[in-house]
Amino acid sequence: QVQLVESGGGLVQAGGSLRLSCAASGRISSTTAMGWFRQPPGKDREFVAGISASGSGTTYSDFAKGRFTISRDNAKNTVALQMNSLKPEDTAVYYCAGRALPAIALNPTFYNYWGQGTQVTVSS
Repeated sequence: QVQLVESGGGLVQAGGSLRLSCAASGRISSTTAMGWFRQPPGKDREFVAGISASGSGTTYSDFAKGRFTISRDNAKNTVALQMNSLKPEDTAVYYCAGRALPAIALNPTFYNYWGQGTQVTVSS
């Protein structure tokens, strides 16, 4: 069983940056793809970025391309999301997720493990 804990959220002005971190209590093995999702106020949870188990493959939503970068360190059991050029519409609760398969999935129902979420608020 893997437990995930996010950190790094907060309040930032538009144009600023934040780095979210996700720490796993169990080992993030070479068979565990990881992803970041977000849930804006009043909206459904949506895919932000994903990284394959080996770290060799990444996928981003259109709104994240060019601004966000996902990375992982399997030795340290951590996953990170670097967010630059933040916009007010990026305001949401951000969740780290893991799935017991090596390939990235965009659908949140395909993820087995979830963190509690961290709030990101971008002011204009």
